Amino acid sequence: MKTYRNLWEKLCNEDNLFRAYKKARKHKTQKYYVLEFEKNLQTNLSLLRTELLLHAYRPRPLQTFIICDPKTRKISKSDFRDRIIHHALCNIIEPIFEKSFIFDSYANRGGKGTLKAIRRFEQLSRKVSQNHSQNAFVLKADIKHYFEEVDHIMLINIIHKKIRDPKVMWLIKIILKNYSAEKGMPLGNLTSQFLANVYLNELDQFVKRRLKVEYYIRYVDDFVILEKDKERLLFLKKRIDTFLIEQLNLHLHLHKTLICNIKQGITFLGFRAFPYHKLLKKNNLPRMKNKLSLMQEELNQRNIDYDKIYASFEGWLAYAHQADTYQLRQNMIQKYEKTFSQEISALEINRIIQQI
Repeated sequence: MKTYRNLWEKLCNEDNLFRAYKKARKHKTQKYYVLEFEKNLQTNLSLLRTELLLHAYRPRPLQTFIICDPKTRKISKSDFRDRIIHHALCNIIEPIFEKSFIFDSYANRGGKGTLKAIRRFEQLSRKVSQNHSQNAFVLKADIKHYFEEVDHIMLINIIHKKIRDPKVMWLIKIILKNYSAEKGMPLGNLTSQFLANVYLNELDQFVKRRLKVEYYIRYVDDFVILEKDKERLLFLKKRIDTFLIEQLNLHLHLHKTLICNIKQGITFLGFRAFPYHKLLKKNNLPRMKNKLSLMQEELNQRNIDYDKIYASFEGWLAYAHQADTYQLRQNMIQKYEKTFSQEISALEINRIIQQI
């Protein structure tokens, strides 16, 4: 396995820090903390660089709040200057780990995402059932309290297999300990999203290389395995459960892990997928309505750009389009246009210009 030792200079490079700052401010250009940081941009970036070089960098306390969407989640938000550090770190180490990720890992990766995971599920479903002409089964699994249970020592050992730069490892430990001394990663942090894939890549490799599973898709801590033989899935479930306990100190969620016939339909990534159609989960529409209301409040307080609202709604339409939702989408478009009738986004302006 190839290892990487001389990464610190690249991480602390002025160009890397500026690129990290640009990523951290994306869709947040009107936030007060971004505007405050930009008042003395060069000075603030230089200060961050100096703190890194002197090993004096310490992240500020996380800002924690609870959301219900509808499941109750604790979100821990990093200070803006710390988010710049997170991007600077991921700029350097993400390409290293990306090479080892399997094709069918779809969360928080360029060119992947929820929609592609759903389409891949449909493709594999047709393949394993020979275009739904034969019985086939799916193991739908969920890891219990995943982000809260990630073991720091195990994670560090996994990272250290590739990253042998002691200064980079020091920074990773500092970021992890800002949330907890021994285990867990905060929901909402870029580093958490990336390291979640690093940690569960161990599971991916076990499933693909050791168990020789052909039809497997993972999105964060949700994964599915498709097989013709139900007994084979029962065997795989036991092996995976043992691996998670012994190698990653994780457990499958008993109430969210099940095996069923593909024809019965399976809930995966917000859809109820059947052989010839898909439905949105019942809570998806109320969640989107609530999200739009919250973003409208933020827009009124000038805490958000309209472009972000527009992009979010377009993304939801593309997502909902994957299911049988024509009338539902038309109703939402009417509601959206009524709510934001006085706004226009950069994307809309570009479309108008192209039509002239």
